[in-house]
Amino acid sequence: MSARPEIAVEGYPRRRPRWIEVVTSADHKDVGRVLIGASLGFLFIALVEFLLMRLQLAVPENTLLTPVTFNRMLSLYGETAIFLFAIPLALGLFYYVTPLQIGARDTALPRVGQIGLWLYLAGATVIYAGFLFTPSEAGVNPLAPLSELAFLPNNGVDAWATASGLATLGFVLIAINLVATLHRLRAPGMAWRRLPVFSWAAGICSWLMLVIGPVMLAAITMLLIDRNFDGIFFADGSGGAPLLWAHLSWIFYTGAYMLVLISALAAIAEIVPVFARRPLVGRTTVIGSLAAVAVIGTLAWMQNMLTAPIGIGWMYFAMIMSLALIVPFGLIVYNLIATLNGGVLRMGAPLLFAAGAISSISIGLGSEICHSMVAVAWRLHNTVDATAATHFALIGGAVFGGFAALHYWFPKLAGRTMGETLARFSFWALAIGMLVTFVPLFIAGSDHGQVVDAYKFFDGTGVSAENLISTIGAFVLAIGIVLTLANAIASIGGGGRAGHDHWGGDSLEWFALSPPEPHNFDVLPDVRSERPMRDIRAAIANRTQRAERTAPETQPVA
Repeated sequence: MSARPEIAVEGYPRRRPRWIEVVTSADHKDVGRVLIGASLGFLFIALVEFLLMRLQLAVPENTLLTPVTFNRMLSLYGETAIFLFAIPLALGLFYYVTPLQIGARDTALPRVGQIGLWLYLAGATVIYAGFLFTPSEAGVNPLAPLSELAFLPNNGVDAWATASGLATLGFVLIAINLVATLHRLRAPGMAWRRLPVFSWAAGICSWLMLVIGPVMLAAITMLLIDRNFDGIFFADGSGGAPLLWAHLSWIFYTGAYMLVLISALAAIAEIVPVFARRPLVGRTTVIGSLAAVAVIGTLAWMQNMLTAPIGIGWMYFAMIMSLALIVPFGLIVYNLIATLNGGVLRMGAPLLFAAGAISSISIGLGSEICHSMVAVAWRLHNTVDATAATHFALIGGAVFGGFAALHYWFPKLAGRTMGETLARFSFWALAIGMLVTFVPLFIAGSDHGQVVDAYKFFDGTGVSAENLISTIGAFVLAIGIVLTLANAIASIGGGGRAGHDHWGGDSLEWFALSPPEPHNFDVLPDVRSERPMRDIRAAIANRTQRAERTAPETQPVA
């Protein structure tokens, strides 16, 4: 009889601290948690930068910030709000929830997703390491040729470009993993027609990122070559084209804008049926409309360039694309309202934030559509009216929509619920703060032509009251955001314990434990409809009834 090899160990391996396990894990749930947590942390940093800029603009000719400091705050705010908060929050929610919704045990390419997370964190580190030398002073979008070395000879723009490139490359890798997972790892019976709306949105946004991400990476590469290796891609008069940067960068920014809105609308489409206790009306229409928003909205990138020297035909093309966006967005909102109408509503924090998101996005997109009119754009494009319109839509999508999704899926993320009372205080502070902050900017921009991104304004220009009110509203808005962040932090360890199917949803993430095990599911479910959890509950109820009918009656003991 041959001897069998034996392995002798002196003990179990030492368990590493939880935070090290999380940040070094390739599990989609850990990667998703880090993305969501980091994005919320950067939301707080972006909020501080926004408040500093509003304080500078509270009174005429303020000297709180120097022009250079204001430009640095503006650059950091734009980078943080878009690259470090809005996009990663959407992708983090997709990355955590989508494999659970489609019945997958993990993602198809877990190490690719992990590398994407690390690239995002590396980009965040680079942009704030800029304080060790010189942060970027080129604004939210460093338009060429003003971002060239001749105008900004310090390293700030290089740091901005490197950080944005690393983060964008990370987003592209995460999108690749999501696409592969959706195509290869769906549970038995999970046909495309049965995919939840949020998982459809994950696929739409991933494909969108695979289009706009490489465009931005190409633009950043050319900018770095121009600045450091005597390139002429954007050099006017040397064969370059300064407008090329504007086209490439606005394709990315507009696509990212659509990505944030699609993720918010898809999360709302998951929340509304659960709290209305009825199926989503026009489910196929909603899914098709989300795809149309991605395509049509991104094709309207030149709406941001209507004051640039582009052909009049291209201006009207951008205008037509912007106007066409009314159709898919209107269909989505109509079907969400139709789902609520006639449903048995139960009001909770997720539905409250979802309603705020729909209202805010509607106001923002309505204003953006007005700005897409060529004549209106020539009048209002470079005013704070445009800033207010963009913030209404992005705060509606990233903040209201993101907070709605956070409250809805928090039981699955942490196994606990977020405080309902604090959530309501947060919602009303956000709603009031947003109106008080940005409605005065509509007035200052449209009536008085206040210039966007200027570090000061002068007394006697008629915008003093509007700017003071806007600054007060910004602090109310900040209170609302901080309340939700504090609620999330406190609820991780102190929230009420949540069941595995806390809301009674119809998608498969509620079939897993809360929080899920590393392998997600002990048994992969057999999907037979678009509402698999309803089928599972019905099967359990039928089995229980059959067991009760067939159980022998117990005879009383004499």
